[in-house]
Amino acid sequence: MGKKRSREVDGQGDIAMAEADPRAGKKTEDDDSSDDEDMDIVNVDFELFNYDAQIDFHGVKTLLRQLLDADAQLFDLSGLSDLIVEQNTIGSTCKVDDKANDAYAFLTVLNAHEHSAKKPVAQLVEYLTARAKTATSDEEEEGGSSLATAVPEVLGSGAQVGLVLAERLLNMPAEVIPPMWSCMVDEVEAAVEDGEPYEFSHYLVVSRAYREVASSLDQTSRRQKKARDEAELQYFHPEDEEMRKHAVASGTYEFTREGESVADSKRAFQEMGIKPCGLMMLIEAGKFQGAVQAIAEYVGAAT
Repeated sequence: MGKKRSREVDGQGDIAMAEADPRAGKKTEDDDSSDDEDMDIVNVDFELFNYDAQIDFHGVKTLLRQLLDADAQLFDLSGLSDLIVEQNTIGSTCKVDDKANDAYAFLTVLNAHEHSAKKPVAQLVEYLTARAKTATSDEEEEGGSSLATAVPEVLGSGAQVGLVLAERLLNMPAEVIPPMWSCMVDEVEAAVEDGEPYEFSHYLVVSRAYREVASSLDQTSRRQKKARDEAELQYFHPEDEEMRKHAVASGTYEFTREGESVADSKRAFQEMGIKPCGLMMLIEAGKFQGAVQAIAEYVGAAT
């Protein structure tokens, strides 16, 4: 499979971002009648690139650490980053201005069976299998499966499972994400035509979510527990909410290292604001392209 060209996000590379005018908030004789702040619009061109092992290792490793959150220390992130950047015809990085810059977002899929003997993937498969067994799953629909059953079964069967890893900086506009997914679908199809090992039976998407938590300063432990139990699940990646609708099984799980060696600033942030958790979505290969199309429509409708 030939190396793909650098791609500018089709039709969505120019993202309008607001930058406050230095004069904003300062009233003059000409604007006494208006309380609106003047704003300047800055256009930012986001571009998608192939992975480059000489450039992208550190950027991908940083985003992996963010994706795996409190449990990142359990993994060989360097080895996992190497696998991702060496697989340069599948998936993309998203950058601004130049290929030589660090990635603002990345997306890839790794064949769990093909790389099963490699430590970084073996660690991830073992971890996801264990976490799935403790996960809080969606309510099972008729004929559906629970995450605790489906993920260990699929990962342990020797099936061709694609481990999908995706992360981006928190302030990245969601509009740049659908082209990354669509491009990866096309690349996987081309790789299969070329006889490469990307003909998956399932995709297992690894992501993150969170719940809002109440302050611990003026509440009893019972009230705190009730607040946690009732907290609605929120998504770091808004498209995950749509993608879950296409999963044969999905659910959230707690990080195993949560609360261990957590910096005071992060602990305070979690107690006063949010509690992150892991999110898994198992999608049959035949439904994956439909899921990608659905998130493109979802993101477009939300903007």
